[in-house]
Amino acid sequence: MKIDARRIDAFLADPGSVGVVLLYGDDEGQVRELASGLVRRVAGQLDDPFRVVDLERDAWSGLAAELTSRPLTGGRKVVRVREATDVLTPFVQSCLALQGEGLLVLEARALTGKSKLRALLEKAQNAGVIACYPLDARATGQLVRSVLQADGISVEPDVLEWLPGQLGADQAVSRGEIAKLALYVGPGGIATMEDALACVGDLSGLSVEDAIFAAVQGDVAAADRALELALAEGASPVSVVRQAMMHMQRVLRVLADIQGGSSAEDAVRALRPPLFFRREASFRASLRRWTMKSAEMAVDRLWEAEIGCKRTGSPAETLCRVTLLGLAQRAALAGRGGG
Repeated sequence: MKIDARRIDAFLADPGSVGVVLLYGDDEGQVRELASGLVRRVAGQLDDPFRVVDLERDAWSGLAAELTSRPLTGGRKVVRVREATDVLTPFVQSCLALQGEGLLVLEARALTGKSKLRALLEKAQNAGVIACYPLDARATGQLVRSVLQADGISVEPDVLEWLPGQLGADQAVSRGEIAKLALYVGPGGIATMEDALACVGDLSGLSVEDAIFAAVQGDVAAADRALELALAEGASPVSVVRQAMMHMQRVLRVLADIQGGSSAEDAVRALRPPLFFRREASFRASLRRWTMKSAEMAVDRLWEAEIGCKRTGSPAETLCRVTLLGLAQRAALAGRGGG
């Protein structure tokens, strides 16, 4: 059965007699985070040698046997399968009849409506299916408030406007950055813009955002340096590409408004969520390097790169670098009159 977004927290806190839980979606960080939280709640810890089993692909045929074997220490057993695909469907189907036995936790990437595994579990009453989608700006703002309010921390409005664009769409990464801010401010404090700038996304002065702004302005060397450091600090290649695509979609939106008669200044200020004020001049300067056609092509290329990072055999980091630096080279060429 599908678990509605409003019921996810309650379900994961107490899955009851459900025997199989599938977590899937583009937000791989959230998939891992929710799966790990569920395993901890049921088994007590992630690495209990008696109650937690990470089952590799070549052992999927033994799935039912693992679920029915009882831990020496007692308690409910958890079998965790990462990178689950439709190939697993027949093995999972045999497990659905094991009412009251162990809990099977499946982690998968994006599964379409045609997925056999997803369809099987959405119809099963003793299974739970949770979709993990990337955060939009509104959801990120809600995440910021919920994490900080847990420590009694209030947030200034400009911080709530700026953070969603800085954090990106990966929930696990975003939650980690917000937790850093909470630790920096301290319980009961007030999170100011100065606090956020001091610790959120601070990669020794460079960040994913720095790499993207440099690329869109045609500064290949700066984009390369910022991207190198961002990846070294743990930035996800998929997240970088997705944030770059969101940035180019904003460029495209502003260019369309300008074509419709708005001034560049008014079009930029109309963006929601708004640009951080320190980025406005840089954003407006980059508009001279893009046309509607070239921006649309860039969005398409970034979309293809995001899919490629997830589904092809190409190394995601390499594809991320090639795509972002290609964007920078295209902007640099336009700045020299190359069209």
